[in-house]
Amino acid sequence: LSFAEMDVLKFKRLAGSMRTAFGVQRVVEANEIPMGTSIIAQEFSPGRPEPTPINDVKQRTSEQDQRNLQVQCTPDQLTDEVTLTQNQSTAQDKALVDQLAEMIEETRRDAVDLANALSTQIKKGEVEIETRGRDITVRIKEQGSFASGSAQLRSGFKGVLHDVRDVLSEKTGDILVQGHTDNIAISTSRFRSNWELSTARAVSVAHELLTERVLNPQRLTVSGYSDTRPLVKNDSKENRALNRRVEIVVSQGLDTDLRTELNNLKEGNPLLYQGLDVKLTPRFDIRPDEIF
Repeated sequence: LSFAEMDVLKFKRLAGSMRTAFGVQRVVEANEIPMGTSIIAQEFSPGRPEPTPINDVKQRTSEQDQRNLQVQCTPDQLTDEVTLTQNQSTAQDKALVDQLAEMIEETRRDAVDLANALSTQIKKGEVEIETRGRDITVRIKEQGSFASGSAQLRSGFKGVLHDVRDVLSEKTGDILVQGHTDNIAISTSRFRSNWELSTARAVSVAHELLTERVLNPQRLTVSGYSDTRPLVKNDSKENRALNRRVEIVVSQGLDTDLRTELNNLKEGNPLLYQGLDVKLTPRFDIRPDEIF
């Protein structure tokens, strides 16, 4: 990665601030050798070693003849300073990228643990698991979990949710239980709309996850989305079946300090941040042949 543009801006800001701080008003001609950006000026006389008062320095530095001006930063030192700053920034950015990569890999390992616990249901096509950045999604299809138009869990599926619960008790992250339906309208004595059906199914799953007080209820959030977030177009019987689902999303997220570092990276190196943002949101589908 190139830090050339950033270093030019740093050079200009540093040069301006030092000119203001030391009161140097002399304009350096274009054909003169630049003397650096970190400047300390002192005047010495044979009989009086004390530093000249600040106002006297300001007056004398504006004169053309500067025989007694000592500049304590050479062009080579300036280059070294810029290189050091660049190397430090590069090292910090690399450390941040490595840290995020490890966190994403940790999320993927947690997803594999869930997949191992649900191997039978994955093989049957009743459950899917995927990761996206720091999020794990356990996708429960209507097949095997709910009867059509019902929010009551099939008794045989409760044990599956208990397995999910036990694995999640050892993992970090907020747990979002989200209900979804297809676009076929429903209006019954129990459910006035797909909003009620999707929410009721999410509540049923959440209740089962909270049995035996294994999980902290404060980790859970329940919501219903009706048909507003389909996986695929509702243009066939098969696709509508895919859209009828409940998803358990484990959002492991980023801590406050890491978010601050990311914001700093976004401002200081937007190109690297954009590339990193892509890395944070890749989608990994865990298939049975990957882990079994």
